[in-house]
This record gives sequence, structure tokens and C-alpha cells, in this order.
Amino acid sequence: MAVPASPSLFPRKLAIALLALLACSFAGNHIAARIAFDDGTGVLLAILCRSGITFLALASLVLWQRQAVGLPSGTRRWQLLLGLLIATQSLCLYSAVARIPVALALLVGNTFPILLALLNWALNGIRPTGRTVMFMALILCGLVLALDVPGRLADSGASNPHWTLGVSLAFCAACVFACALWITDNKLAAVHGPVRSLLTLLIVFTSMLVAGAGGWVPAGLSLPGSAGGWMALASLVVLYGVAFTLLFVCVPRLNMAQNAPVMNIEPIATLLLGWALLDQQLSGLQLLGGAVVVSGIVLLTYRRQPAAK
Repeated sequence: MAVPASPSLFPRKLAIALLALLACSFAGNHIAARIAFDDGTGVLLAILCRSGITFLALASLVLWQRQAVGLPSGTRRWQLLLGLLIATQSLCLYSAVARIPVALALLVGNTFPILLALLNWALNGIRPTGRTVMFMALILCGLVLALDVPGRLADSGASNPHWTLGVSLAFCAACVFACALWITDNKLAAVHGPVRSLLTLLIVFTSMLVAGAGGWVPAGLSLPGSAGGWMALASLVVLYGVAFTLLFVCVPRLNMAQNAPVMNIEPIATLLLGWALLDQQLSGLQLLGGAVVVSGIVLLTYRRQPAAK
């Protein structure tokens, strides 16, 4: 029986440009979400629309490609847990975006590589290398600057009473996402990527529907208050759906092992869009801290390619 040939990789410049475009699209999704939330849109409604439309798009692709949808024995409970974790991560991150500057929420949320390294050490016994520890410390120092921790400690909290809750929610999103990645790598490695993505979106959608019906999140299903809010809601659905679907289709040709750090420009794009569209400005020290965080994450996640023989 002939083995199907692996798809050829895109040229590296094209792969990097495409990943940068996807990162900017994800950043735009969070900016649109903040605009929608400021107009009264419920967090659950935003996640419902986003996950539902994206699920339909991926389901159509899977059916068109005639891919088998099934789970290997012993993976169902792990797949369910993965979906619930991603649902929690989405809820926490969007809730943080609604409370603090979007760029800060993403900077905190993007610290998941540190938490994943610690989780692998605790559960798999894989001790972080000296290089990893150095970059983890660099990221933490950058976060202290980006979040202006000394200034916040000296402040009474009147300038932004939701700052502590917003940062806590973003950190919770990072923790949950790290757990989800650990499960993906260690418990669901035998599940095909398309099946895993499709089922995860279905679980996220169902979870948000149940939470909304049960009234677990106050005003979680609130509708936008104006045409601008509806436009922002539609924009976040389109930006996220197109980016997720395109990443889903192109990932076999993007050489993610080498090019994935490009996706870490998302907080930078968010910072620029937040300044241009939301008038969210950070101090020079915070900008320096943000640059340190992004640089540390890129260096932490970069994998040196083995030299060709």
C-alpha cells in the first residue's frame, strides 16, 4: 500500500509572512472583542459565535477531505478534558481583555511556555535546561516592567479597579493553556490533528451554551448595544475563524518547529492596534518590558534546526 507523500513545505519567507499575517489576525480578533465588550456584548456570546462558526468551517473542510472522525481507545476523557480546558482558557482570556489593556492581557497569557516547561518538569521529570531557566527569568523580569508592578503596588487602584482581576484572569488562561498543551503532547498524541481541533471546538461551543443557559456568567449572553458592537462581534468571528481555519489547513507546510516563534508578534500587533483603535497607551518602561517578554518567549520557543548532513 502506497504511503501518501507529505505536503511540500512553503518557502521560508512565505511561511514567515503567512504566520505573521495569522498572528495579526488573532490580534485583531482580541481588539474587536474589546470593542464589542465595551458595547455591552457578553463574553459567552462572543465565544459562542467564534467557536460555532469556526467549527462549521472546519467540519466542512474535514467532510470535503473525507477524513475519518474517530478517537483511539482510551482518549475520549482526555479529549473532553482538553475541550473544557480550552473553553476555560477562552473565557479567562476574553474576560481579561474586557478589563485591562489588550496587549497586557496577551503578554500575561503568552507566558504559557514557562508554565509548560515547569509542568513537564513536575509530571515528566524533564528538568529545564540552564538556557530555558535564563529565558524564563528574562520573561518574568519583562513582565514586572510591562505590568508596571511597582507603580501598581504604590497605587490605590482607583485608576483601574479591575487591574488585579484582569491580570489574574490572564494568568489563569496561561496556566490552563499550558495544561491543555501538556495533555495534547502526552495523552492525545495518537489523535489526528483535524479530529482533535474539531472536537475541541465542539466542546468549547457546548460548554459556553451550557454556561449561558445556566446563568453561570452574569450578562454572559448580552447582545451588543449598537450597530458598532454588532460589527465588532462579526469582525472578531471572521478574524478568528479565518486565521484558525487557514492555520489548520496550512500547518503541515509551515515548518512550525522552526517558524512557530513568529506567532509571538501577536502582542506587538495588539499593542499597535490597541493604540490606533482603542487609544490604549503604555509608558516607555512598559513598552520596554513588553519587548523583553516577547523576545524571551521567542528565544524560549525557538528550536535550532539540526545541520543537514
